[in-house]
Amino acid sequence: MAIRWLSPLVAATLLAAPTTGQAEPQALAITTYQAESATVSNGLVESNHAGYTGSGFVNYDNETGSHVEFSVTAAAAGPATLSFRYANGTTTNRPMTIAVNGTTATTNLAFPGTGAWSTWRTATTTVTLAAGTNRVRATATTSNGGPNVDKLDVDSGGATTGRPADVNGQLHVCGVKLCNQYGKPIQLRGMSTHGIQWYSQCIKTQSLDALAGDWGADILRISMYVQEGGYETDPRKFTDMVHGYIEEATKRGMYALVDWHQLDPGDPNANLSLARTFFTEVAQRHRDKTNIIYDIANEPNGVSWAGIKSYAEQMIPVIRAQDPDGVVFVGTHGWGSLGVSDGRTEADIVNNPINATNFMYTFHFYAASHQDEYFAALQRAATRIPLFVTEFGTQTYTGDGGNDFTYSQKYLDFLAANKIGWTNWNYSDDSRSGAVFKPGTCAGTTFTGTGVLKPAGVWVRDRMRTPDDFPTS
Repeated sequence: MAIRWLSPLVAATLLAAPTTGQAEPQALAITTYQAESATVSNGLVESNHAGYTGSGFVNYDNETGSHVEFSVTAAAAGPATLSFRYANGTTTNRPMTIAVNGTTATTNLAFPGTGAWSTWRTATTTVTLAAGTNRVRATATTSNGGPNVDKLDVDSGGATTGRPADVNGQLHVCGVKLCNQYGKPIQLRGMSTHGIQWYSQCIKTQSLDALAGDWGADILRISMYVQEGGYETDPRKFTDMVHGYIEEATKRGMYALVDWHQLDPGDPNANLSLARTFFTEVAQRHRDKTNIIYDIANEPNGVSWAGIKSYAEQMIPVIRAQDPDGVVFVGTHGWGSLGVSDGRTEADIVNNPINATNFMYTFHFYAASHQDEYFAALQRAATRIPLFVTEFGTQTYTGDGGNDFTYSQKYLDFLAANKIGWTNWNYSDDSRSGAVFKPGTCAGTTFTGTGVLKPAGVWVRDRMRTPDDFPTS
């Protein structure tokens, strides 16, 4: 039994599906304030490290209390997202307290090491601004002082307090958990697109607004097939589509999971050259974002674990060269089943792990097909290796048929208890029971509520709308 979504026959049929309706960028109310033009206390404006914008950056003195204060103008009172572009060439976090008009808004916002003083990242937080002029101050809270600060971007265009990517910031793998910028384990919950070569019409402004707002999703999985009418047919087109979807997820405070959806052929090494090209560009362009996760192999099949391990150990450095702190996901053998669908077990991975850091292994399940044997493998593996469920359904492994909500809930209860994140397949109006919307929904503009949903959509939306637990201290 194989965990897979589409047979070649189904894929060929769906190639005729419409591909119009790609999400269009929305203008954001973003204003940039250069640090060298702000008020600096106990720091210097310098230009001796490459990569800054404007005419320079602020080098904080190594002492508690050194600060930079920006004069920020807001057209109206309300929430705004602050994004500080910074470099920290040390391995030590240099946290800062962010105050607005003399009142603390964020305590100890993390500014972790970036690998070099010429490597720039962003740290993001959400605050409330008053109408008119605001004093935004970033103050070092340790004797190491603050990082080098290049600029502050202020987005007052619909920012929402507590958005997942704003709260959690740059993620990293700690032990077997996915942890946020505060070093706390978290669980992300969200949806996967269908193959964007077939159902891009379902990923547009209104549907993404519904996913982030009405559904409360933390993460969008961008499913870009390599074959089956996908990337290899037009690399420029599909790379640009992925760029656009990353920006759309970022606008809404969600994490963007870039899914290299290799399926046929099942050996990811067959697409190694294409993967190098794609991920080099994506990681280079989005390296300053803190909400990007890279999945380099969707569902390896017909290939040994050793073959997947070799591929991963070649691809992870490709991403690290562009985005040193980005989290990377790697699919497991047997269609993401920890080897179970190939008659193997998680022991293959535990006994021969990938030689890298800051990555996670992925697991897929379809609850009506994959029950006790698969669940037991997941239970055993969860204590030994870092896992993320990048694809699951409440139906059979074909993504169709009746829903087994009881066994699905058993899986989700375990994932919640162990803070293992998940994305459900899929956010489209395909005719199968696993697509959450009723056929024809994506031609319209209404995506909120339950009236447009199939039973699986109602079920997964309900489980996504429960409050997140994102600890910050």
